[in-house]
Amino acid sequence: MADKDSSPAEEAAARAQELQEQSALPYKWTQTIGDLSITFDVPGNITPRDLVVDIKKLKLTAGIKGQEPILNGDLPHAIIVDESIWSLSTNRDGTGTVEIFLDKVNKMAWWAHVLTSAPKIDVTKLQPENSKLSDLDGETRGMVEKMMFDQRQKERGLPTSDEQRKADILKQFQAQHPEMDFSKAKIN
Repeated sequence: MADKDSSPAEEAAARAQELQEQSALPYKWTQTIGDLSITFDVPGNITPRDLVVDIKKLKLTAGIKGQEPILNGDLPHAIIVDESIWSLSTNRDGTGTVEIFLDKVNKMAWWAHVLTSAPKIDVTKLQPENSKLSDLDGETRGMVEKMMFDQRQKERGLPTSDEQRKADILKQFQAQHPEMDFSKAKIN
């Protein structure tokens, strides 16, 4: 992996080496920030019963029964086993493709490799796909909307949602305690 101070030629060489290493793997893989998809080809006469696919929280084994596994090793990060699945499909040319879908526990981290024994990719060069607020779960969406609101408020010189909430609490307390002097009260 190239570092920040690399020349364009060093960057290109690092990318070429990474591409060569990834192409040499017996499987292909892609990822989003939330999940991983792994595929590998099998002969067309293979059925699901001929396959061994064992998905664990931190380990993955997959391949054809009686043969050396195509994937066999530790995962670099935890997955949600109950949300991870695999399938076998037949291609137009008569070959088969096994696809394994792994649901990441940490939806905020890119993986540098599928198995810890495999060559790494430079995750700093990954470009996330555009997402919409509607793609986010409720809690994350609420947090992002609050951040967007607060940013707009700051740009306008207005109080953020937290500052407004503190001011409202102070007003409510003042109304309940008119005998107290709040002239020197500060909200931090």
